[in-house]
Amino acid sequence: MPLNLHLLRLFTTVAQSGSFSKAAEILLLSQPSISKGVRDFELQLGCRLLDRSPRGVKPTREGQALMRHAEALFAAERSAEEELRALRGLDSGLLRIGASTTIATYLIPDVLGAFHAAHPGIDLHLVSANTRDIADLMLRHEIEIALVEGPVDDDNLASEPWQTDVMELIVSPHHPFASAESPIDPKLINNEILVIREPGSGSREVVAQALAAHGIEPSRTLEIGSTEAIKNTVAATLGVSIVSRSATQDQLALGRLKTVPMKDLHIERTLWKLKAVGQITMPAAIAFERLLQK
Repeated sequence: MPLNLHLLRLFTTVAQSGSFSKAAEILLLSQPSISKGVRDFELQLGCRLLDRSPRGVKPTREGQALMRHAEALFAAERSAEEELRALRGLDSGLLRIGASTTIATYLIPDVLGAFHAAHPGIDLHLVSANTRDIADLMLRHEIEIALVEGPVDDDNLASEPWQTDVMELIVSPHHPFASAESPIDPKLINNEILVIREPGSGSREVVAQALAAHGIEPSRTLEIGSTEAIKNTVAATLGVSIVSRSATQDQLALGRLKTVPMKDLHIERTLWKLKAVGQITMPAAIAFERLLQK
């Protein structure tokens, strides 16, 4: 029996939102009609798709398997709709961009401005998250542009180098490192609180690998989920950090931070563009990528 796509959409929305009431709000339908539709769908398929409890609903093993196909199917539907709109030119449409936090905050705002000036009819939607989350969004075809700070090992994603980024050690001007007249021994970091990003961050992975290669394993770390918060924490003398040079210019100019060179340790990383294998590149995405190369 062919899948009923209307019922598939009802089930997928319930599973993604975690409740029938939220799905009703999203789909602008009544909750009883959605509940009945999902029950009918389960009867048609001959298996239970959702585990129901007072705390909400979760997909069963069969439901999870169906969701993977449903997400790909509805992503293809969105892609087809957007391609048809895009074929009418760059006068209207939507471009969804996903970027790792540092890239979204410091490296592409000028590109976003230039794109809007050139194509004001295209609505831009920017998602800022860590590298792994952006990769997952691209895999689900929920974004057309993906820019990340660390390599992603996934056979379903193609990675292309975009830019080289320099990472620098930052400290408060009141920190002892700030008065050093020559590059410090990086092993001194072992005695400091190293302020780092959360797991899944490309910045964290690059820094951890570079330090480990030099035998540096700080005894104390502090995890913080944004570069801005890290800078403010370091400026308040609570530890040191290694962040992108592009992220530090404002606080360096204000005198709230200072960069400290490290002896025989220079950290660079490649920033990457990701593409889902087989994804069609829309005209708006092509135009945006051209601006990224300037």
